[in-house]
Amino acid sequence: MKTNNDLRKQEEKDELMQPVLFVLLVLASVLLYFAVSLMDPGFVLTDGDAKFTLGVSEEEQEMIPHTSKTLRQRRCGYCLLQQPMRAKHCQNCKHCVRRYDHHCPWIENCVGERNHRWFVLYLGVQLLTLLWALNLAWSGFRYAPTWDSWLRQNGFLLAAAFLVGVFSLVVVLLLGSHLYLVSLNTTTWEFMSRHRISYLKHCGADENPFDRGTLRNLWGFFCVCRIIIWEQVYFRESSDPV
Repeated sequence: MKTNNDLRKQEEKDELMQPVLFVLLVLASVLLYFAVSLMDPGFVLTDGDAKFTLGVSEEEQEMIPHTSKTLRQRRCGYCLLQQPMRAKHCQNCKHCVRRYDHHCPWIENCVGERNHRWFVLYLGVQLLTLLWALNLAWSGFRYAPTWDSWLRQNGFLLAAAFLVGVFSLVVVLLLGSHLYLVSLNTTTWEFMSRHRISYLKHCGADENPFDRGTLRNLWGFFCVCRIIIWEQVYFRESSDPV
């Protein structure tokens, strides 16, 4: 039985703009999924990568004023490489990841410095696709005089709308939480495991050494593509003139 939803009505009127846009949106969602899944999230492959990311020579370290914050390079106990600040070893991917956020089973990859913005963009496109699909399912419901006949005519659409609604709710929560953390310039790992992270232990409950203000945090996340030297951001208070 054919459903008479908005897209089918547009096709019957030879108005193909909305059907084409919906197909393009679905295609963009699929392409972003594979891009985020296959992209290098920021693996630390050699000690040279850590030194490049650190960007601070021994002479420059001696020039940093002494404060309660200390610069201590960590060597990973699994891959035996020096970890840049905000990096963490992922036991699923078997690598240390720069600015590690979390390992996502949905994309079967880590979310890190190189693919985090694309992951958030994927969630946004996915949410638009799901909401549009939910609207299409809603527009396809048909009137029936009794509940039995209504369920026979609309049972499939009702089940589809329920599943799409559940997925939409999950994506809304994921997207909202990531945008919130991005606005604070913190990661899921840092937010959940703050008490166990060496460079955050000394900070107060409401103190984030990487927070540069909401607008600058969002700008840096979405618009700055270069690798950020987080050690310099971490010690910015020490280098500010009094």
